Amino acid sequence: MDDLFCRLGGLGDDLCGGHHHQLLHGHGAFTVRKLAKASETGHATNIIAGLALGQHATALPVGCIGLAILGTYEFAGLYGIAIAVMAMLSMAGIIISLDAFGPITDNAGGIAVMSELPKEVRLITDELDAVGNTMKAVTKGYAIASAGLAALVLFGSYVHELQIYVPDEVFEFSLEQPKVIIGLFLGGLLPFLFTAHSMDAVGKAAGAVVREVRRQLAAKPGILLGTERPDYGTCVDIVTKSALREMIFPALLPVVMVVVVAAFPQVLGPVVLGGLLVGTIVTGLFVAIAMTSSGGAWDNAKKYIEEGHFGGKGSPAHAAAVTGDTVGDPYKDTSGPAINPMIKVVNIVAILIIPIFFAPKEELGCQTVPPPVPALSQVVPMESTRAVMKQGD
Repeated sequence: MDDLFCRLGGLGDDLCGGHHHQLLHGHGAFTVRKLAKASETGHATNIIAGLALGQHATALPVGCIGLAILGTYEFAGLYGIAIAVMAMLSMAGIIISLDAFGPITDNAGGIAVMSELPKEVRLITDELDAVGNTMKAVTKGYAIASAGLAALVLFGSYVHELQIYVPDEVFEFSLEQPKVIIGLFLGGLLPFLFTAHSMDAVGKAAGAVVREVRRQLAAKPGILLGTERPDYGTCVDIVTKSALREMIFPALLPVVMVVVVAAFPQVLGPVVLGGLLVGTIVTGLFVAIAMTSSGGAWDNAKKYIEEGHFGGKGSPAHAAAVTGDTVGDPYKDTSGPAINPMIKVVNIVAILIIPIFFAPKEELGCQTVPPPVPALSQVVPMESTRAVMKQGD
């Protein structure tokens, strides 16, 4: 029965996060209309309103995650949180299909424009694109919430693995220890560094494309008149190469940070690394929710104005909304969603390097001492074990 309640807790967290994002960023939502109205007074007020909206958006999802952790832990401890995570992951098929809806409708709108289809077709694709933006916001909220719960389970696994590989030492992750505070600071810094470098990557790639477009327009004036064909392949080549090259450092950053902390066990070591994991979870959760929320709201505010509100297309409000949408794209499509795998990578790498850096070594051969096999009660709660034995009888 406890397992059932834990599953319901995970599904309830899914429902809370998804419904919250739909209300906050849905097409024509109150917050979207408020952001569109802020565009009337200029580009700066649009950006300010969008950033504030993203920060407001962190309250309800984090509250839902906290309640889910509290409830499932009371029912079955860390095992209950793991059950809740598995319940959330069981929705992966539906989430992936919803996430695919957005790019499909977005590309359909682009094809309609390039094919010079009637205006009525573009109106339909715009409505579908707005729904797709809401769908993407819902799925990103799901991914971030599942990452928060899963990371807590992974942190528990990290502590458990330390007890197995280093049985002679007792590790206490108390806030009274300066090393834990240092780890929290380092972990809190990691999402900001990661998002900063990923947004730099987007900015550099976009700047390279703009310079190439300007070069082609200067070399071929007939492009604007439709008498000359632009070189699309060069722009695609720039974007593809930049995407691979510029993301090398952000991809290596979480791995290198964990390895560096673990490589100096006398100065930093497992206690600092444990604090780093918790700091990454907490800060990354807030940054990811804020960035994806702001980006989705900026996009839908632009579409709301394009429907004819606040002056429609070509108005000063529309120009400000386009600026907000341009800023919001790397927020909601690059940096924000990427924090989810970053959190999991940090925790998994920390678990994997325990036998390499922290386990005692034999004097001959420097081979890691094999860990003792944990008792079944350490892995599976005793109540679940008894239930399985009764079913076998």
